[in-house]
Amino acid sequence: MELYRSASLQSQFKGYDYFENKKVISFKQISNCEYEGKVKGSTDIYDVIINVEHPKKSSSCNCPHASGTRIVCKHMVALYFTIFPEKASQFMKEIDEHNREVEEYEKELEIKKLEEEIKSLEDKLSSLP
Repeated sequence: MELYRSASLQSQFKGYDYFENKKVISFKQISNCEYEGKVKGSTDIYDVIINVEHPKKSSSCNCPHASGTRIVCKHMVALYFTIFPEKASQFMKEIDEHNREVEEYEKELEIKKLEEEIKSLEDKLSSLP
């Protein structure tokens, strides 16, 4: 599973924003599947370690949101997207596709609502003398 999918949607978007705004100061690979980096947060610079094979179990960040927990935070997502920019592109493509699907669904609902209103008006008209 992609690391960003283990994060909340809010952390995914904020992590993407940090990636886009180049908040990752530095990073290096420390093992086959682990990377460490420094990410500039709103007020501090955070030490981040991500494990791409076991994101929740072996990743960490010393930010207030994730410190001491198994939460995948925005700093971890930013580091992940910086290391794997193709995954950031994949994330945005998924969001765009989802938004298109929602728009199509909303259009379908609007059409059904209009059809129901037309039917109701037709019924009223047919009952007139």
